[in-house]
Amino acid sequence: MISMDSNRKIVLSFDLDNTLINNREGIVNSFNFALRKFNLPLMDKQVIEKMIGIPLHQMFLTIAKQNISDLVLTFREFYGSKGIYQGHLIEGVKEKLKELKKQEFILGIITSKKQEMAIKMVEILAISEFFDYVTGETEERKELGKLDPSFKSFFEEKYPHYQIIVIGDHPKDAMLSNNLKCPFIGVLTGNHSAQELKDSKKGKSLILNSVSELNEDSINELVS
Repeated sequence: MISMDSNRKIVLSFDLDNTLINNREGIVNSFNFALRKFNLPLMDKQVIEKMIGIPLHQMFLTIAKQNISDLVLTFREFYGSKGIYQGHLIEGVKEKLKELKKQEFILGIITSKKQEMAIKMVEILAISEFFDYVTGETEERKELGKLDPSFKSFFEEKYPHYQIIVIGDHPKDAMLSNNLKCPFIGVLTGNHSAQELKDSKKGKSLILNSVSELNEDSINELVS
């Protein structure tokens, strides 16, 4: 085990949907609300859930070739007024975040959600106190989602001497860790298998059933 001083040099960067929170109901309802408004065929719940974790405009491109901006706007209007309140924390998450913060790890969030929506959601779910940053889609960073090069610049500028670990349920989270050249912890609380996550990762990784299984020793081992 490494010392507490070393722990202060580790940043745990979490995904949001299906990693910390279960907001499938809100996302599915918002997605189909937008499709219904534009007289497009509704999508099956499981199909929408499988796409959670990629940028919203890419989700709509799977079913429509026009009005994408309008569909995204309609989704966000419904989600911001109703869908955002249909989510809940995954079991054990709040207790684990409190534990990790007490151990003096730096905690943050990188999500495909619009940044202000992500900030609002962590406030609604009363976990904002645990995070040093919450970052997501902005006008400057939306086409590439989590694979935007600006995330690498963000860590280089804000945490230049820190070890980074990306934690998430989606292959895009593993790919983000590849871009950052850092370890990856995959969790199986989403819609992707351990094999899918492993296949997307180059380098050190660990697969857990959920964030609640995170512990200091396994984190330290990944960065040793």
